[in-house]
Amino acid sequence: MQEKIILIGGGGHCKSVIDVIEQENRYEILGIIDVKEKIGAKVLGYAIIGCDDDIEELSKSTNNFFITFGQGKNNTFRKQTYSKLKSLNLKLPVIKSPLSHVSKHSAIGEGTIVMHGAIVNAGAKVGVNCILNTQSLIEHDVEIGDHCHISTKVTLNGTVKLGSSVFAGSSCVIADGLSICENVTIGAGSTVIKSIVEEGVYVGCPAKKVV
Repeated sequence: MQEKIILIGGGGHCKSVIDVIEQENRYEILGIIDVKEKIGAKVLGYAIIGCDDDIEELSKSTNNFFITFGQGKNNTFRKQTYSKLKSLNLKLPVIKSPLSHVSKHSAIGEGTIVMHGAIVNAGAKVGVNCILNTQSLIEHDVEIGDHCHISTKVTLNGTVKLGSSVFAGSSCVIADGLSICENVTIGAGSTVIKSIVEEGVYVGCPAKKVV
């Protein structure tokens, strides 16, 4: 019997998450939370049934919620939403695509999604409320902090360590053994060959700070 779940955020990322949930076949989606103006609209056939103000009332239907909007320009809203759900003692399950590979010797934090084609190898540790997007590669013994977004086709080589709230843009590569501090954005296609110890935006091959 499937457990019930409510999604928070009805944009493009939500569509990808819905597809993973349907493939995993563990949860029945009761509906989606978004802004008031969108209540009654549908995303891939699932209704938007409320806004943030309705979370506590909707939690009477299920204790399972999942954040389905991306990181955007900054990660503040994802972190705030996660904290609100935790303050209400709600559950944020780990969602894993059956088309991904997650080593039994790895650890994935609550509220994290592993999307289609992603690989999480042995010894990897991933924090809470993270996105491991389509075809991302998390190599052995990598450590990813909370609230990180690892975009499509990113490669994190062995023993890389990411602080919290890191955004790794599509197809970027981080060389083995490097550390990235918290609140860092790495541009799409960039190659990181030195550890990053200062917050900011880094782009290029090799990646250099631009903001």
